[in-house]
Amino acid sequence: MGKRHRSASAEVGFAEASPLTPGKMATVSLKNVMKIYPHSGDQKKKKAKKGEAPVQEKKVNLQVTERGVVAVQQFNLDIKDQEFIVLVGPSGCGKSTTLRMVAGLEEISEGQLLIDGKVMNDVAPKDRDIAMVFQSYALYPHMTVYENMAFSLKLKKVPKDEIDRKVKEAAEILDITQYLDRKPKALSGGQRQRVAIGRAIVREPKVFLMDEPLSNLDAKLRNQMRAEIIKLRQKINTTFIYVTHDQTEAMTLGDRIVIMRDGFIQQIGTPQQVFDHPANLFVAGFIGTPQMNFFDAKLEKDAKGYYVTVAGARMELPEDKQSVLKSKNTAAQDITLGIRPDHIMLCEANAPHALSATVDVTELMGATIHMHVNVAGKDAIIILPTIDLTGEQKSLGYGAKINITFGGNVMHLFSKADEKSLL
Repeated sequence: MGKRHRSASAEVGFAEASPLTPGKMATVSLKNVMKIYPHSGDQKKKKAKKGEAPVQEKKVNLQVTERGVVAVQQFNLDIKDQEFIVLVGPSGCGKSTTLRMVAGLEEISEGQLLIDGKVMNDVAPKDRDIAMVFQSYALYPHMTVYENMAFSLKLKKVPKDEIDRKVKEAAEILDITQYLDRKPKALSGGQRQRVAIGRAIVREPKVFLMDEPLSNLDAKLRNQMRAEIIKLRQKINTTFIYVTHDQTEAMTLGDRIVIMRDGFIQQIGTPQQVFDHPANLFVAGFIGTPQMNFFDAKLEKDAKGYYVTVAGARMELPEDKQSVLKSKNTAAQDITLGIRPDHIMLCEANAPHALSATVDVTELMGATIHMHVNVAGKDAIIILPTIDLTGEQKSLGYGAKINITFGGNVMHLFSKADEKSLL
């Protein structure tokens, strides 16, 4: 093959094996890993002068230091054997850079990468026993599906009958057997992505890396392929590291998710943990669709304990939240109060803890209705089940006045000073 025909996957030269044989043991550890891109050209002029604070890069919010642009900061993560880890965050947060350092496509500036306890910083990508699926599929257009999946095995001089068996087994797992004689241009986006995944799983790698593999697909195909990846994970015993900016993918796929922002890890936990107990304001706003509502409020304290006041209403806190605040001896302070849209209820004007709100937009979504409202000068979204609403409530339009409330058990309290959770 001419060099100009080689795809990204082929150039990396990841290791090969069979998809249906028992998975290899593979733990992955990143210890204090950093990625710093050295200054070049005009970037040098942007460096902070001596005694000044580091300059902040406006476009991607990455820190610029004397050494260069810091894309990943002090990344620490231990991944168990056969665990499915998802790195999630907005564009430019460093998640793809982190994945590429694991793959060996990016040099690690500081820290250590260990696979099964062995330091891999200076090990060539082809010797890391890793397979990677790229966002752009990277298929050879002049080859059939079968030839694309078999190509790297041929380079390794795997016997022909073994190649045939591995390719057909992988094709069966991904339900693309009927496309083996077709070329990529005759396939849909979802089918091409299955081929790209198949080309990787024929190798039975220790670690399976996926860099936003569904981002080029439409919403319906993304849902279908997400389900296929869940099925695939159950069929092949491999450690997965998956990168996405889509929090729905993160919540449905990951055993644990790593939420990143501006090169820093914000929180690591199971999907339920980060949803129920977000570590800070960013995580609270990033995880959950629609996102959490935020209100200016006060955390206050009297002889009976803590309570929250928001828009003139006093909200009591349950005993478990009281205990946490008491154990930390938390001071009374201005806070940001977070409430998820489906935790807000309609109520009567004279109900305890009632807040008045003005409707801006009402969206009937079938089983639910989304009300965009204004509460004490803040925009908020309320999700209500249509089965519980009267016809009059379903037709509430712009300017309508309603009253809402919520329980103390669903409150999230964040410090105004550092945006961290107080609970």
